[in-house]
Amino acid sequence: MTDQHPVGSRLDPWIESYAARTAGMKVSEIRALFAVASRPEVVSLAGGMPNIGALPMELVGDTVQRLLLDQGLTALQYSSGQGDERLRDQLLEVMALEGLDAHPDDIVMTTGSQQALDLVARVFLDPRDVVIAESPSYVGALGVFAAYEADVVHVPCDADGLVPEALEEHITRLLAEGRRIKFLYTVPTFQNPAGTALFDDRRPRVLEICRRHGILVVEDNPYGLLGFEGRTYPALKSMDADGVIYLGTFSKIFAAGLRVGWAVAPHAVREKLVLANEAAILCPSAFTQAVASRYLSEIDWQAQTASYRALYQERRDAMADALRSLLPQARWNLPRGGLFFWIELPEGLDTKAMLPLAVKELVAYAPGTGFYADGTGRRNARLNFSYPTSERIHEGVRRFATVVEREQELLETFGPYDDSTRSRARRVLLPSPDVS
Repeated sequence: MTDQHPVGSRLDPWIESYAARTAGMKVSEIRALFAVASRPEVVSLAGGMPNIGALPMELVGDTVQRLLLDQGLTALQYSSGQGDERLRDQLLEVMALEGLDAHPDDIVMTTGSQQALDLVARVFLDPRDVVIAESPSYVGALGVFAAYEADVVHVPCDADGLVPEALEEHITRLLAEGRRIKFLYTVPTFQNPAGTALFDDRRPRVLEICRRHGILVVEDNPYGLLGFEGRTYPALKSMDADGVIYLGTFSKIFAAGLRVGWAVAPHAVREKLVLANEAAILCPSAFTQAVASRYLSEIDWQAQTASYRALYQERRDAMADALRSLLPQARWNLPRGGLFFWIELPEGLDTKAMLPLAVKELVAYAPGTGFYADGTGRRNARLNFSYPTSERIHEGVRRFATVVEREQELLETFGPYDDSTRSRARRVLLPSPDVS
């Protein structure tokens, strides 16, 4: 008898045992940057981290301590697969700010909205199903859809978000080809990565198109309360209770490390999500749900969210000023809220190929290719302004502009060239900065 998997015969002796769907799994281009971006000498414009330094830590600490003293025996125990009923009731107040009128029974608590997204994909997606998504789209969602072997089709966006006419055209073409479209995935408010908000009159038009074609809408809404114009946009689910699954999270209005999110779904879908949730994790964390509940009941969370907005608007303005003065060759739209700028560089530049040089210049950013399922977006980059200070933002843009200028000089000297020629040209023309 021979061993089925002889140890040491290959780098990964279990490669033939993996499920076929693992072929769609790949390292996130943004997550792969974390080790570099976390170095103190590197100005990171790459991540999407909220600035939790703005939290009243002493007050939060006292709240958590009282929680353990008052209800530690339940907070540290297993909980319901659907989540804490009191927290689900409190979330109605949060979502009401965007016009969403739900019932606590409609809500499923999850480990961050990322897990909610995974549950939705698990419940709905078969291999080769189509997910329609914005162009560009959230990198974490693209990873989930790839893991479930779905095909992502991007629909064009402009400064006012998803273009309804383009959505209609894509749906019509896909249906004519006999493709199964399972849902539209959208971040309609202060989108990641583009920073856009779906314009008011487009929201009902997008919903009407999807309703007419029998297509579910998955509304991912981490940033809806982080607008800079003194207003909130109505949630898509507030306009169509039965045709939309709404995903929310505490990551941007409280703390990302809490990992508390939720989904609001039609009754039958909710039941499937609860079953999938129980199969995946048995139950969401009772402790972190209890912390979130105490946060909503004992701390002025709306004032805290307003302080986040003010801080992020100040840093958005700092990045806009830096881009105007230091990187005038870039194109971008001013974000109305959220955490990100989405920039486009001149023709011929490749932000993914530029990244090693950027790291040498001690600046990190997110290359645009990570936000497309088809690998396009090479001229684009996502820049985060929520985490670094205004001074660090200016310095980060300055370093990034240095990289862009060097790449443009190479293009002017050599013209378009492949990556190997680019690498040799850099070694000849560009001295490596001292990063010791």
